[in-house]
Amino acid sequence: MPSTHTFDLPDVGEGLIEAEVVNWVVSVGDTVEVNDVVVEIETEKSLVELPSPYGGVVEKILVDAGQTVPVGTPLIQIGTNEHSATPTSPHSEPVEESSNNIEAEKRPTVLVGYGPGQTATRRRVLRNRVPSTVAPTGAASSSNSSRPLAKPPVRHFAKQLGVDLSSIAPGPDGVITRLHIEAAARATAPAATSGAPEPRSVPQPAPIAASGPETRQPIKGVRKTIAAAMVKSAFTAPHATLWLSIDMTETMNLVRTLRADKAWANVRVTPLLILAKAILLAVRRNPGINASWDDAAQEIVTKHYVNLGIAAATPRGLIVPNIKNADRLPLNELAVALDTLVTRAREGHTAKEDMTQGTFTITNVGVFGIDGATPILNPGEAGILAVGATRTMPWVVDDQLSVREIAQLSLSIDHRVVDGELGSRFLADVGRIMERPSEAFFFA
Repeated sequence: MPSTHTFDLPDVGEGLIEAEVVNWVVSVGDTVEVNDVVVEIETEKSLVELPSPYGGVVEKILVDAGQTVPVGTPLIQIGTNEHSATPTSPHSEPVEESSNNIEAEKRPTVLVGYGPGQTATRRRVLRNRVPSTVAPTGAASSSNSSRPLAKPPVRHFAKQLGVDLSSIAPGPDGVITRLHIEAAARATAPAATSGAPEPRSVPQPAPIAASGPETRQPIKGVRKTIAAAMVKSAFTAPHATLWLSIDMTETMNLVRTLRADKAWANVRVTPLLILAKAILLAVRRNPGINASWDDAAQEIVTKHYVNLGIAAATPRGLIVPNIKNADRLPLNELAVALDTLVTRAREGHTAKEDMTQGTFTITNVGVFGIDGATPILNPGEAGILAVGATRTMPWVVDDQLSVREIAQLSLSIDHRVVDGELGSRFLADVGRIMERPSEAFFFA
């Protein structure tokens, strides 16, 4: 029997209280299947695609794009048939009615594929259902039990790129992630035809029409989060900034050499990559820069790992995702991680775990043609390094005037944690590697 079901704004598992409806992917009258993406919302962290828990026909859209609503607000009404009336996951199993289920219904909706981790029992069941071998490309699954495990947004992303999930080997837990999809897309890129589907562009904030001498824009979403973080940092940590002009000529030559090397043909090589490696090597020699101030415990906490943050300008504001354990990555893997991180940020799909536990940050103001900056620290970190534009300038080399490629580095430090001597030694080490990349071989 046909019935109408309402899909409410769910808790996507990151402490969500409210979210802005950015873009509706469907319209009234469209037919949707379970796990089809129907709407994009913006949280404080990033853009999130919400899949439908129902299959049927869209009867009514209840929240206009641009509205900010709390968790639990009805978003859309979908007319369903009896067999598709219950929201489900492709791998869900029958659950007996119990008082626990009744209590669960009282809690805020948690979206399928998001939210709290599953219990150990559930994970064992899922793992047992993963095929022992990967199905060949184009092979039809004999049953639902052989369907590759992936979250709904990951399935949608794979569909956009034209990647067959059955051709991908999952991770150790049997689940296919966005990283697997991106790797598969890169591997097949040379053979792709011009008719291959391309990812849909990220919706841009609607321009605000000028009416009178002022334009007012609500402070919300990513912009609100940025503002709170910057105020907290500026008025908590005493900032000091150190400057260094460096000769980038040899670094630029290295970049050009790697780009021409066939072994690096599928790797994006940039001066920022060399700078990231220089910072990681300088941190090894000056570990005190990779620290934080614990006010509650009255302790300085030195981190023995580097989660390297990259300040990324996105259409929806500045965010600082980080590469976990970047100090353990060889240069080629660091290049892939850096490119993936920045691409995700610009698409608005940064994972929430990439936004936490950073230890040191790079910001590239040179990409905008700016020579230098006095960056504000990312909260919880003791150092942030800005790199300015590389310019061709006269420079003295071995007492001879030469034309060289010059850039400025500026390091802001938390002066409670890092004194001037440590900051200067760290910045000098970074500059030394950037001026002579071969010096990296001698850094212990």
